[in-house]
Amino acid sequence: MLDRSKVKLGIAPIAWTNDDLPELGRENTFEQCISEMALAGFTGSEVGNKYPKDPKVLKSYLDLRGVRICNAWFSTLFTSEPEEVTINNFIEHRDFLHALGAKMIGCSEQGNSIQGTDKSVFHDKPIYTEEEWMKVTTGMNKLAKLAAEKGMKLSYHHHMGTGIQTPEEVDKFMEMTNDDVYLLFDSGHLAYSELCAQASYDVLQKHIKRVAHVHLKDIRMDIVKKVRDNKLSFLEGVKMGAFTIPGDGAIDFKPIFKILEDNNYEGWMVVEAEQDPAVANPFEYAVKARAYIKENTGL
Repeated sequence: MLDRSKVKLGIAPIAWTNDDLPELGRENTFEQCISEMALAGFTGSEVGNKYPKDPKVLKSYLDLRGVRICNAWFSTLFTSEPEEVTINNFIEHRDFLHALGAKMIGCSEQGNSIQGTDKSVFHDKPIYTEEEWMKVTTGMNKLAKLAAEKGMKLSYHHHMGTGIQTPEEVDKFMEMTNDDVYLLFDSGHLAYSELCAQASYDVLQKHIKRVAHVHLKDIRMDIVKKVRDNKLSFLEGVKMGAFTIPGDGAIDFKPIFKILEDNNYEGWMVVEAEQDPAVANPFEYAVKARAYIKENTGL
């Protein structure tokens, strides 16, 4: 069983209100979101688009519910903008999270990402040139040092529709970055990329010593295959229900929990399952996810 003194459980607000598709969950309020997170039994949250921007105001809402911020997405633009643009934006983002007591900053290179476009997520994904690989990895090394100045860690979020999507691309990224650049392991994105759960197990096992944050995300394989076969976009897949909570899709999470346990993982595990909340009630699914995790980890 995972050590409850070392592993904390969070859930992402993207199940209630979607940052990439604001029409999904437009009716759900920020207070409803964090109240239902707490009611479902989660103590951590990432930051959503409806969250107050003032850290003192946000913290007061969260403290009332026993919830804390554990991470927040940050888009790097090393492949499309001068390096200093990302660095300046990162410092502002870092200081916001630090004021909230967060220890993690999850980054993803979005300079030439297609995840927010109508392009085929499988067929049109960017392939980095060697120059782009150098820009991204050199940049991440610099951001990791800036994070460390505040006692924080940087973790890289491999993601569908980006230049770091496949297991091979994750491997190359890890080889080209320093040890203080960590991996944000996302079970769903790896299984989605390779159309098999084994890809997520293999990457986690290989890079577990540098995994500092975990996204528990499941996939509906039949929908992922439709996305691939019909050359659909990432966002079309989200609307169709490609993602779901742990225990509701194609991934058996027991091997993932076993790898984390065997390697004494310490950090957050965050349920992240973006779906249309009008179809998949976020509170209902949060309760199901929490029960599944308890049953399989003891947490």
